Amino acid sequence: MKICRFDKGRFGVVVDGGVKDVTFAFQSLPKATYPYPVHDVMIAALPGLMTAIAEAANGTEVLPFDQVTLDLPVANPGKMIAAPVNYQKHLEEVREQADLHHNNTAHMKQIKEIGLFLKAGSSLVGPNVPVQITKTDRRNDHEIELAVVIGKAGKNISAAAALDYVAGYTIGIDMTVRGSEDRSFRKSLDTFSILGPWLVTADEIPDPSNIDFELTVNGATRQKANTRDLVLSVPELIEYASSFYTLYPGDVIFTGTPEGVGEVKVGDRMHAAIDGIGDMTIDIVAG
Repeated sequence: MKICRFDKGRFGVVVDGGVKDVTFAFQSLPKATYPYPVHDVMIAALPGLMTAIAEAANGTEVLPFDQVTLDLPVANPGKMIAAPVNYQKHLEEVREQADLHHNNTAHMKQIKEIGLFLKAGSSLVGPNVPVQITKTDRRNDHEIELAVVIGKAGKNISAAAALDYVAGYTIGIDMTVRGSEDRSFRKSLDTFSILGPWLVTADEIPDPSNIDFELTVNGATRQKANTRDLVLSVPELIEYASSFYTLYPGDVIFTGTPEGVGEVKVGDRMHAAIDGIGDMTIDIVAG
């Protein structure tokens, strides 16, 4: 099932040609009070809502895509975990290009040597928000990634059991300002973490290790790869991340980007597509 949020707080099921409004099925979501939970309550409740969502979609009219505005598929992830240089060819291009590594040796190591990093929640936007470029004196790059949404809490999860903890998948774009500083610092600018266009539940992607994806800028292909080329697979990333952090419902893991990262400038238009999920178009504007 493809589940979206749209028009400032409504929930939908994505079908051919548009969206079916199933907001009614989500009325049973718990009403949080302060102190608010550190996880996404919709994602936590999702397994128990699937029957009600399917029933709500029956007979509901289809709203064409051009009549709705898609929002973030996961509104409140407790944390966003990202995997640097998790494609071998991307590691090679980082090592070869000075404007990517800036003579910082930490940018040129294998993923298990440098570990994962976190992105600020304030950088998160959905497919309805353009990327804002504020550091015009620097290179600003696109990085398309398969994004994994965790469905239930877990710590020290084995790779063998890892996919049981996945709620679903979405497209992630990890924008980056190039420089010598720490990755988290340069990847957490406002609008620099994009998720969309919707959440595809895990049952529709039983094997995330063989998925084609592509990113174009102004119609020209920049990145095109398959998740089989990941250094650490999705289960291995979940195992690795959960050995350091407790994972909670709604946490997002950006799995890494392949070779072909490149600069975008104000006025450019990115188009990102992942097989089995969908596609979205993001404009680049001045911040």
